[in-house]
Amino acid sequence: MESIWTKTCSIPRREQLQKDMKTEVAVIGAGMAGILIAWQLQKAGKQVIILEADRIASGQTKNTTAKITSQHDLIYANLISSQEEEKARQYAMANETAIEEYRRIIQEEQIHCNFEETQAYVYSTDKEKLMEEAKAAASLGISASFVSHATLPFQRTCALRFDGQAQFHPLKFIKHLAEQLEIYEKTPVRTVDEHILHTPKATVTAEHIVFATHYPFVNFPGLYFARMHQERSYVLALENAPMEQGMFIGDGETSYSFRTYDKYLLFGGEGHRTGDNRQGGKYNALRQKAKELFPQSLEAAHWSAQDCIPADGIPYIGQYASGKPYWYVSTGFQKWGMTTSMVSAMLIRDMICGKENPYAAVFDPRRFSAEAASGIACEGRQAVKTFAKRLFQLPEATAKELPLGHGGIVDLDGDKIGVYKEEDGTLHLVEIRCPHLGCQLEWNPDEKSWDCPCHGSRFDFRGKCITNPAQEDITIEKERPLP
Repeated sequence: MESIWTKTCSIPRREQLQKDMKTEVAVIGAGMAGILIAWQLQKAGKQVIILEADRIASGQTKNTTAKITSQHDLIYANLISSQEEEKARQYAMANETAIEEYRRIIQEEQIHCNFEETQAYVYSTDKEKLMEEAKAAASLGISASFVSHATLPFQRTCALRFDGQAQFHPLKFIKHLAEQLEIYEKTPVRTVDEHILHTPKATVTAEHIVFATHYPFVNFPGLYFARMHQERSYVLALENAPMEQGMFIGDGETSYSFRTYDKYLLFGGEGHRTGDNRQGGKYNALRQKAKELFPQSLEAAHWSAQDCIPADGIPYIGQYASGKPYWYVSTGFQKWGMTTSMVSAMLIRDMICGKENPYAAVFDPRRFSAEAASGIACEGRQAVKTFAKRLFQLPEATAKELPLGHGGIVDLDGDKIGVYKEEDGTLHLVEIRCPHLGCQLEWNPDEKSWDCPCHGSRFDFRGKCITNPAQEDITIEKERPLP
């Protein structure tokens, strides 16, 4: 599964860190957030080093739909009621400023990244809900309006329109900025001890440390594992699928998103909580819908993305925890990582440089609210449920009964383990206990991976860790033929 972005842009490799170093700022993670944070800090005169576990933009950045927008579903009416109007305005203006900052950087740096200004739409059959959101967004200073007739492939419906939004090619953009930065690839940070970051071959000592790893891997302090979960969604790049100009997303869990890039229509949907795809069929369902809406279309690429969902719907950007004033975090972007990455860069730059930012309060990771408490309680119930399942639920089949080309939790010689059986009968055995915090992993047949329903860690069928917060593999022995 390779996204249309990786098919059309490659980024040169960087060396692994081999010797101990000191720096003013160490940024963990070379995705869009990490690159932007480091670039903004370097422009402000700071010495910055980026440490990346794999390759530049190899995580969620390469799988985005690359919308740069302050339109984040239908959120502003709710923000006004739950966070008070001033904080809702901070959220809105931070994202509007982020769009303008992309424009400025792309123009000043002369970055050729298919940047295109356009409108962002939320479509729905609930007219009153859209009108309420349009009024709320406009009251906060956003150019938003209600559209009574929006033409889409499957229906004529009403929509909420945001003007002055944008879309781009994320890897072309990140490639240009990365050329100006000191980045070490294949350099995972295993532990962080106050100001010292430990990697496999060397340490980095930094005055300030920024966790831009999508999901923070240090559990205490911060407790981010209790304050958000992860969700997956799926995308097809379609040729010969005509579409109206603009970026579209539907209101509701079963809706779809659209945007164009070059000759392609990016068609997304079928989202679910990570670890909740035991039956599979998400790509097939998306393909079936694409054929229904665009009968002449051809699939050029398909891929999936994963998003961190905070308990109260607002990203965590700022000081990692009260007891760590020199640690910073950037996470919980929901499905709007491109815009929020730039918000993170501006906020964390100002914090490290000792400048006040007018939008910082609403994103403060140390916040606590009734809405957040409800979300934390929900995450706790999910964890308890999954722990109990691992400890008390018996496997439904043995390894011999597992069909070829399938995976699942089985009984093998009296042990409850995870197995993927190749077409030739070779078994790949893994622990079903997530090494992050012990939840039971679930088999994802669409992507042949083991996924954690608690905190979103993922492992390939061989047991190699591919998505944090877990940092360890789960393979328990080499593959072996079925006895």
